[in-house]
Amino acid sequence: MSKTSLQISPFSQPPVRKIGLISLGCAKNLVDAEILLGDAARHGYELTTETDDADVVLVNTCGFIDPAKEESIGAILEAHRRRLHGAKAGQKLVVGGCLSQRYSSDLALQLPEVDAFLGLDEIKNAGSFFDRLLDEEREGEGALVEVSRRAAYIPDYDTPRVRLTAPHTAYVKIAEGCNHPCSFCVIPRMRGRHRSRTIESVVKEVRELVASGVKEINLISQDTTYYGMDLWEEKAGPRQPVDEARGPGLPALLDALGAIPGEFWIRLLYTHPAHWSDDMIVAIARNPKVARYVDMPLQHIHDTMLDSMRRETDSRHIINLIDRMRAGIPGLTIRTTFIVGFPGETEMHFEALLEFMTRTRFERLGVFNYSREEESRAAKLPDQIHGGTKKRRQREAMLVQQHIAAEVAESFIGKELTVLADTSLLGRTEGDAPDVDCRVHFTKPVKAGEFHTVRITGTRGYDLEAQPQ
Repeated sequence: MSKTSLQISPFSQPPVRKIGLISLGCAKNLVDAEILLGDAARHGYELTTETDDADVVLVNTCGFIDPAKEESIGAILEAHRRRLHGAKAGQKLVVGGCLSQRYSSDLALQLPEVDAFLGLDEIKNAGSFFDRLLDEEREGEGALVEVSRRAAYIPDYDTPRVRLTAPHTAYVKIAEGCNHPCSFCVIPRMRGRHRSRTIESVVKEVRELVASGVKEINLISQDTTYYGMDLWEEKAGPRQPVDEARGPGLPALLDALGAIPGEFWIRLLYTHPAHWSDDMIVAIARNPKVARYVDMPLQHIHDTMLDSMRRETDSRHIINLIDRMRAGIPGLTIRTTFIVGFPGETEMHFEALLEFMTRTRFERLGVFNYSREEESRAAKLPDQIHGGTKKRRQREAMLVQQHIAAEVAESFIGKELTVLADTSLLGRTEGDAPDVDCRVHFTKPVKAGEFHTVRITGTRGYDLEAQPQ
């Protein structure tokens, strides 16, 4: 992995140019920002936390749902406002990320405040892009736009990156793109079809991260459970069935990562219920370095809704899968998300979801209101749900989960756990991913970035209190 800045001699190189970053959205977007900064560093750019002092301010946007798009537009306009009031002379405003990939042509007309738009595939050439933007005279030419029509890029183990996470935790993108037909989602339009890295590439990257002191490897992609299936399809041919046992799938990757020396967690994020298998359950169970934690968005449980969402699963499959996962992986924490207010969702469908939540008792759970995304299949469906109904259903669902989460937290009181310290006073258990899940509050300071054995002494809402041993 690259360092956060390059050593540049003032006698042979021009002054270092600075980039101010505003990164929004998910961990996958964060990795894109790290790669972009890595290439920029090779061209002499340096990340700064003082955006007013930056030569380029990059807003790395999310374009998944309406609230995310609104947040991104707000961040763009705020960045422009700041450079009108004391920012460095000649500062350039660049928009990257999913919103740029999806709407660059429209935004170039609607947001004349923006100097340039950068696509998802173009992050690997960000340094030369910024050079052009700063060095070329573009008066009257409009925004500089470099956005490929169809995303196809995937990073490799030696792709330069400037890591933006804490030193002890890292995200590793094992694949990019998505082949799923979910009717509410337009990610395949933005990020292209699924494409996996090789096992060798991922292992080399993780080995280097662990050697540098990283204690938590978070595996990410649009669907981590689809990992390797495209590689096997290429060998077997498009008309041949995918045989996970023979293909270079996720079980083989987990085995290879688990064999890397060192003390660290491997965390599995963004899985899809359609591609879970008994081989994957066994692979997690036999690898002690793989956290007993699975992030698996289910979106709904009623078959009518699942069919309308085009989720490629039904309620029987989901219920059976959860039973098998919990039986095969003792101590498993499952994180899931649901969508309420999807077109056609009746009170009966919603009550079925509440009953499923109550019966299944997920350890970690989020509920989102359906967002009507243009160009998605669901946007054209009849029986769109009123916004007030969506909000009410979200509140009701989260009230159900609050009671479950409180009971889950209380069940840990008196137990001894291994916790990874994010700071001297805050950490996370094996069942808590960075930024989205619960935390452990230490009763006395510990060394940050290390594992510690603690005894749980109480709760703070969803969080735990712990006495370091």
